[in-house]
Amino acid sequence: MSRIGKLPITVPEGVEINISDNNLVSVKGKLGELQQQLHKTMKLKLENGKLTIDRPSDSKEHKSLHGLSRALINNMVIGVTEGYTTEQELVGVGYKANARGQVLELALGYSHSIFLELPAEVKVETVTERGKNPLIVLKSHDKQLIGQVAAKIRSFRKPEPYKGKGILFKGEQIRRKAGKAAAE
Repeated sequence: MSRIGKLPITVPEGVEINISDNNLVSVKGKLGELQQQLHKTMKLKLENGKLTIDRPSDSKEHKSLHGLSRALINNMVIGVTEGYTTEQELVGVGYKANARGQVLELALGYSHSIFLELPAEVKVETVTERGKNPLIVLKSHDKQLIGQVAAKIRSFRKPEPYKGKGILFKGEQIRRKAGKAAAE
């Protein structure tokens, strides 16, 4: 059995799960509503506030779908109850971030500023303190969406290994390389 797939999902108070005939799972909670289409062979059972997922056979495909289905639904339940937060740090001289509503303005050492319009489900906040690197804080109930937005922001200036400049996730360590050795 899949170690992840066989674990039941506890449905907290205030969370409503609906499963349609074609395995479309919708989870509704205080922070929002999410939907996910699961593979048609997975069998879902909701009993006594616990959701369990069963697979039809022990084939390789069904084993992999078993854990995936459970993880996707669990992420949706956590998202609508607690939400997800991602923090990114801008490391580099003159790098700035400014949020105006759903538009994020980034100054990353290019000749122009970068403007990124964020989806309505993602809330953005920028923190700039004297003597510290600027921070971009993203909050959302959708784990997949917040990950995509964070990856898009990071793609504008990936961290480089020589000076360590770029957009890093909070707490991330960059493996540094030595520069050119001095000629003798």
